[in-house]
Amino acid sequence: MTTPRRLLLVNGPNLNLLGIREPDVYGHDTLADVERIVQDAAAARGFDVEAVQSNHEGVLIDAIHEARTTCAGIVINPGGLTHTSVVLRDALSGVSLPVAEVHISNVYERESFRHHSYVADVAVVHVIGEGVAGYARATTLLIDVIVGAAEG
Repeated sequence: MTTPRRLLLVNGPNLNLLGIREPDVYGHDTLADVERIVQDAAAARGFDVEAVQSNHEGVLIDAIHEARTTCAGIVINPGGLTHTSVVLRDALSGVSLPVAEVHISNVYERESFRHHSYVADVAVVHVIGEGVAGYARATTLLIDVIVGAAEG
């Protein structure tokens, strides 16, 4: 069986408000900009992207479960679920796909409750605090892992 050349891009709660919510923290780029950035980075390496954003944890978990048969890896910004969701972490672990964790802001320079990530131990790539441009780097690094050009 060949590895699918598709990535799942997952954006968690409140990321639909990018460009509106706290632009001093998250910038002025929108969720559509993020999706385009990931699609462009993936396309440059011959990969397609399926994007999902939801404010509902179960929707994200269902998309992650479905990805196990349709995708080669997952790029995820879990939003606030990063710090609270064991079940999201378990879904990522359970599908056995390589994961890239992305955060637009530097969560380690923010409130102390943001310093813990339930996703960190299942992710092979971590890009934190590079703005929306970090999504492109996370995508490229994840593809490197998928194609065997980097360890993961």
